[in-house]
Amino acid sequence: MLDCAIIGGGPAGLTAGLYATRGGLGNVVMFEKGMPGGQITQSSEIENYPGVTGEISGMDLMIPWPAQCQKFGLKHDMITVTRISKEGDIFKIHKEDGTLSEAHSVIVCTGSSPRRAGFAGEDELFGRGVSTCATCDGFFYKGKEVAVVGGGDTALEEALYLAKLCSKVYLIHRRDTFRAAPNTVERVKKTQNIEIILNSKPKEVYGDNMGVAGILVEDSKGGIRDIKVPGVFTFVGNDINNQTLIQEDGSFLCEMNKNGEVVVDISMKTSVKGLFAAGDMRIAAPKQVVCAAGDGAVAALQAIAYVDELLNH
Repeated sequence: MLDCAIIGGGPAGLTAGLYATRGGLGNVVMFEKGMPGGQITQSSEIENYPGVTGEISGMDLMIPWPAQCQKFGLKHDMITVTRISKEGDIFKIHKEDGTLSEAHSVIVCTGSSPRRAGFAGEDELFGRGVSTCATCDGFFYKGKEVAVVGGGDTALEEALYLAKLCSKVYLIHRRDTFRAAPNTVERVKKTQNIEIILNSKPKEVYGDNMGVAGILVEDSKGGIRDIKVPGVFTFVGNDINNQTLIQEDGSFLCEMNKNGEVVVDISMKTSVKGLFAAGDMRIAAPKQVVCAAGDGAVAALQAIAYVDELLNH
């Protein structure tokens, strides 16, 4: 029987594991099929994590975290959790290999995944010129022209990253203003090889078996521009990874909002006792590494208190 099961190995899950083990829970397992670190490992540049100065990639930021957690006894089970259920006071952790683990408490930190933009050809050419990760795929377009779709912080930060590698970056945004931080917007505007295309949206990306050949962009008046590029990067938001909370009858284990985010209070408590949610999957998440880490710490401290009361009172 686990004292605490942590589902997800990003900043929230790792911090939860650190605080839960160091705080006294004796049997804590983090379930994460991939390498720990989370979505932030795909970011090219982090400049707003407290105490970290200079340019650092998301991967470099996260590398020390697992070792620190494991030092205090956190175990890592590299397997996908398909569902979490509860019987009485016991949580059941259903895994992809058909096995079960049981836990007194659960902290869900499964985060979110990059959303598809929805234009024609996106799915067909995904992985063959269409990407959601500039640090993963940007190198393939060194010295070439690429297009970036989106208007938030991620889109502009990745456009800046690509501008260092590529001869030109077309930044396509459906509105006339950006949602990104003002200083990031200023940096983009001052970067000579970034062409900003506002009030426009991608209509179709086209190509062949060899990959992307170009993208058709439609402006607000219906005009079409054909931009010849071998790479298109989309950054248009994220979908919540809440699948583990879906029960056999299709309902959710705990209260969710209309966007599929977990409803929690200030202590990361869900509507189900002993179940906590942290990071990008919870309501009103700022979607910043430092905030996810803070969530994980809060959730772990609450889990410690919950398990103590459950077992000793």
